[in-house]
Amino acid sequence: MTTRTFPSEFLFGAATAAYQIEGAAFEDGRTASIWDHFSRIPGAVINGDNGDVATDHYHRYREDVALMKELGLQTYRFSTSWSRVRPDGGPVNQKGIDFYSRLVDELLGAGVLPWLTLHHWDMPQALEEKGGWTSRDTVDRFVEYALSVHDALGDRVTKWTTHNEPWCSSFLSYTGGEHAPGHRSVREGLLASHHLLLSHGLAVRELRARDESLEFGITLNLTNGEPVDPSDPADQDAARRVDGQFNRWFLDPIFRGEYPADIVEDIRAVDAEAVAAFEAAVQDGDLEIASTPLDFLGVNYYHGEFVTGHVPANPAPVGEAPSAWPKRSPFPAMDGVHWAERGYKRTTMNWEVDFAGLTNLLNRVWADYAKAVEVPLYVTENGAAYDDVLVDGEVVDTERVEFVRGHVAAVLDAIEAGTDVRGYFYWSLLDNYEWAWGYEKRFGIVHVDYDTQVRTVKASGKEYARIIAARSVADTAAAPAGASVLS
Repeated sequence: MTTRTFPSEFLFGAATAAYQIEGAAFEDGRTASIWDHFSRIPGAVINGDNGDVATDHYHRYREDVALMKELGLQTYRFSTSWSRVRPDGGPVNQKGIDFYSRLVDELLGAGVLPWLTLHHWDMPQALEEKGGWTSRDTVDRFVEYALSVHDALGDRVTKWTTHNEPWCSSFLSYTGGEHAPGHRSVREGLLASHHLLLSHGLAVRELRARDESLEFGITLNLTNGEPVDPSDPADQDAARRVDGQFNRWFLDPIFRGEYPADIVEDIRAVDAEAVAAFEAAVQDGDLEIASTPLDFLGVNYYHGEFVTGHVPANPAPVGEAPSAWPKRSPFPAMDGVHWAERGYKRTTMNWEVDFAGLTNLLNRVWADYAKAVEVPLYVTENGAAYDDVLVDGEVVDTERVEFVRGHVAAVLDAIEAGTDVRGYFYWSLLDNYEWAWGYEKRFGIVHVDYDTQVRTVKASGKEYARIIAARSVADTAAAPAGASVLS
């Protein structure tokens, strides 16, 4: 068996998010975030679970950093809690920011590069009650928050991500209703998406003006919109709409300073008043700000979208959280689009496992957007949930071992094709609070007993540590077809 080696500068890491792991929800001055509020609405989250304790990272961060060192992680992507740093969107809470200062020092002491994300969905509830991301005022509040974090950590943190997955913070949250604040409005989703992009650009400009040596970017969750029959116009149109509403809605403003005109018209045909409100909110100069140059782009990839414009004979299983909270499609213009099954293995989230999909996505984003402006890519999230069981002190998660091997190999495939990919972060370091799924789904390479908070490195964590130490992957890591296919 031969192996292929990663470039010497390539970074291996893992990622988490504040609300999902920290706990200490109302400790040391932290006040309610939108997830503290949403998780307490009956039916919004499975089992009524919340992040009050989560994995208690707030008190156990030293133990968790020691685990990172044991695994050989070179970098750790974490988020700061807006509600901890500037409770209710108000003045800086020194105890809150001090926690992140201690965390950064611990990481640096362990030889782990801190990679900071400013917003991973946990806006202060007090700001949501003033309009949240549908309000232009929130843009200024976010920039204030970003500068406050920089005041405390800018001397030691060099990698800065503004937002994690703005599609989720806008359309999944304000249009689909699945995430906090749980609204179901096309108009609100459009407004939120624009204000998130505007706040991103303004924050990068303000932070870069302070220190040009730092690196700034944004993380987008992206997918492959693939037609069941590439020669069928209806299937082609279904794939276009998925790609436009998921990928291009954010990539085009960031890299080209414009929203995709075809998607604007698709949504106008569904809700003209919502589009009119959106167009009125886009002021002169906004898109120039949103397209402020990046130092890197984070790509989050979990699965592809195999779609058709016809009712499929083999419909794909539904993957949304089966909570009682009412939802609608987070895609404003998706009538007549259907998802089909193609026989790939699936995670317990009902997401397809498609290694080649990651390669194809990275190559497409590089060729169509990032290459011309020489913006390197990082896979900032990629992971899988499985029904892990702790037996005799071990978790033998064979499916996740295959998942990690296959996707790491897929990244190397992209690099060897000429795409500038400089790092891979597995999601997630720890089992944690999985948003509307509560504690039902486990994504970690480290198992957490939620009753005792005992951490146990899974077989997948040991395999990832082996890959990091060797800085190589076997040629046979991925399935021959590039996907994890049912036998």
